[in-house]
Amino acid sequence: MTDATSTKPPITPVRPPRLRLHAIAKVWWLFLIRGIASIIFGVLTFMWPGLSLLTLVIFYGAFVLVDGIFALIAAAQGRGTEAMPTWWLVLIGLAGVIAGAGTFFYPGLTALLLVTFIGVWAIVRGVFEIVGAIQMRKEIDNEWWLVLSGIVSVLFGLIILIAPGPGAIGLAWAIGAFSLVIGVSLVAFSLRLRKHADHG
Repeated sequence: MTDATSTKPPITPVRPPRLRLHAIAKVWWLFLIRGIASIIFGVLTFMWPGLSLLTLVIFYGAFVLVDGIFALIAAAQGRGTEAMPTWWLVLIGLAGVIAGAGTFFYPGLTALLLVTFIGVWAIVRGVFEIVGAIQMRKEIDNEWWLVLSGIVSVLFGLIILIAPGPGAIGLAWAIGAFSLVIGVSLVAFSLRLRKHADHG
């Protein structure tokens, strides 16, 4: 009689989700840099409320460009055989680079068009951050910081598109508040990633 146990297929061990998260968690400091830069920009915006609308938008475009570059670096560093998908982070980075380049290198566009450009970027960024947060929730239980960042980004973009011309001071306050909330969310998110990296 043939031993029934010999016909059973070998059991492949299932890798814990934390191992798949480790590749992106190891670059937690890039998310931290993005958060700190956003907080600094928000504080500076409140300190210089007298900037003209065009200057403010171009200044913000430069910040968006740098943020997009850091997002792309984080996506590239987070790739690997055990990495969770980072395409959402790539799209956030590309959106930031395109929006930042458009506002920073084409100052001849009207301020209203530049503001609209930033509004569209904020919505795109927010949507993909929410998508990324949904994927991250498979690896990190109750991950709300990235969700908060995405929701705030979408709301900010909608406000900019609905009322793009409230004046430089009003826009400065909106951009400043948005940058502070996004910055705090990214800093908190990076610290959660660091905990997983330390225990990975």
